[in-house]
Amino acid sequence: MEAEVLWPRAIRSAVKIGPEREIVTAYPYRNACPTSVWGQLIDSASKNITFAGYTNYFLWQEQSRLADRLKAKAAEGCSVRFLVGDPESEVTRRREEIEGVPLTVGTRIRITLDALRKMGDVQGLEARFSDEHIALSVFSFDDEMLVTPHLSSLLGHESPMLHLRRLGDDGLYDRFAGHVAALWEGGRPAHGG
Repeated sequence: MEAEVLWPRAIRSAVKIGPEREIVTAYPYRNACPTSVWGQLIDSASKNITFAGYTNYFLWQEQSRLADRLKAKAAEGCSVRFLVGDPESEVTRRREEIEGVPLTVGTRIRITLDALRKMGDVQGLEARFSDEHIALSVFSFDDEMLVTPHLSSLLGHESPMLHLRRLGDDGLYDRFAGHVAALWEGGRPAHGG
């Protein structure tokens, strides 16, 4: 039976019944998402955490003791991955021209690489370079995910963000997860900052 027959318009407008049901929350700006949401997602993940933001710089400023928390996660068997842009690439250089801010994209990437280097050799923690995700950041925590499509010349925190929860095969979560998996496979090992 069609959803329209089973669910009157008033119910359909209040209850998610299609692919959009994987959307937990939509934020008009990434920085509108409370840091407590990020913290809860990081701390509750047990299988995998992937930070596929071009710089991932803001995480180190907004999440207290992030390095210690990620080390503990890895020690418990959680896979922790960072996919960052190459600070020396042409893609990064062009983005720096577009943004035109003193804290450059390359510098923000190097801050992440330095933080990872300071963590030492951590079993279960990996970092790779990719320049293919300059316009889309995906942060996944087991079956939940935060996705930021970057708008034009705006900085990441100024772009919108979706909080997704995986509820079935080939939904929004799986589509973004497949994208990140392909980027990870095509990525190259990141060396320290």
